Amino acid sequence: MSDLYVPGKDVDERGEEILAVFGTAFGELLAADPAAFRVKFRKMAASAFAFYRGTACLFYADLDRAGGTDRGPYLDERTSRVWIHGDLHAENFGTYMDATGRLVFNVNDFDEAYVGPFTWDLQRFAASIALIGYTKALSDEKIGELVRIYAAAYRERIHALAAGGVVSDTGDLPPFTLDTADGPLLASLRAARSLTRFELLDSMTEIREYERVFSPGGGSIELDAATRYKVLAAFDGYLETLPESSLARPDSYRVKDVVGRRGIGIGSAGLPSYNILLEGNSDALENDVVIYMKQGQTPAVSRHITDPRVRSYFRHEGHRTVISQRALQAHADPWLGWTEIEEGGRRTGQLVAEISPYAVDLDWSDIDDPAEIAAVVADLGRATATMHSAADDTSGHSLVPFSTERAIDAVIAADEDGFPELLVDFAHSYGARARADHQIFVDLFRNGRIPGL
Repeated sequence: MSDLYVPGKDVDERGEEILAVFGTAFGELLAADPAAFRVKFRKMAASAFAFYRGTACLFYADLDRAGGTDRGPYLDERTSRVWIHGDLHAENFGTYMDATGRLVFNVNDFDEAYVGPFTWDLQRFAASIALIGYTKALSDEKIGELVRIYAAAYRERIHALAAGGVVSDTGDLPPFTLDTADGPLLASLRAARSLTRFELLDSMTEIREYERVFSPGGGSIELDAATRYKVLAAFDGYLETLPESSLARPDSYRVKDVVGRRGIGIGSAGLPSYNILLEGNSDALENDVVIYMKQGQTPAVSRHITDPRVRSYFRHEGHRTVISQRALQAHADPWLGWTEIEEGGRRTGQLVAEISPYAVDLDWSDIDDPAEIAAVVADLGRATATMHSAADDTSGHSLVPFSTERAIDAVIAADEDGFPELLVDFAHSYGARARADHQIFVDLFRNGRIPGL
């Protein structure tokens, strides 16, 4: 991986590489909605970390160019086809309420999930720690120490899971909850607990003639009759993808209102989406539920996985996202499902999930003490290992028909000392690469060099 960052490499040459990757990854959506990408790119311009968050496509293209998508250390027939998050960085962790009603802190945002080498997740996370450490003026030595802490925590948890784990009421190692978390993770869970469904509904809806409907403005788009009809038809298809346990009260799925939206975030720019207001689990207006229906996106990692068994497993990107999230996240959102809708004369796969009132992302802005950073990084290493172990022969999915934790444990055991150093070297190398690329990107963007904008 030494050639991931070459100091002094020709800036114009690197700029052309970035533009080529952007053309492949964003070209179609950018052409359809340039305004959304101007917003996305301005957010990415804010910092090297924001740029890194929005360029998983560039990350995997660089791995490919450096030979990293070939078999490498710790990768064999099994550990090369583990269910992975695909965009694992230090800000893709937060809270959610699981299907049992328990608040959990874990990995979130599964839009990029796929099946591939487990080390890719770890490398992407390690580089994100290098970027965060740099913004907090930590030395290279301290950044290396943090990556080693992450690697050690990951390795410890994988080994414990492979050995049978510490039995909890769920039969696994306990997740991070209000009872088991501490530090910033516990703070996030407590913040999530203080939120209410009524606050979320109040920010998006209003009461008219004794019924709740979406409020005008705020980014919502009123739908014409034809579009509303096709969204409701797609909603009927979505209901067929839900597990039986989610359909206990059919009235919960009575549609009250539908509006359109268009994604403008770093990860969702240009993707058409819809918000749907549902009755919820009772007739009380404060229990109404808002779900979103969003076009599934092609995951960046999939362009570098050639295994036809993986590609053929998924019906479309909406299906892939849902199956991946259910595989990687224990007790996933009970509203999680998929469907298809006609967009631009063709049928596209859609992800459907709840807009949760209990979602709080991990906030790094006030995590500055090195000891506290180290404790958080260790917890995230354990969370990563738990995620990797969730989707295997015991999860009900045939795509990964073996115990991932045992496979990963075995390859790390063969070279314990080399494992953390692989991640440390990568973190320093790609962290420098991303910082240099951020400046190149800003200059390309502000000087009108990105085609279509």
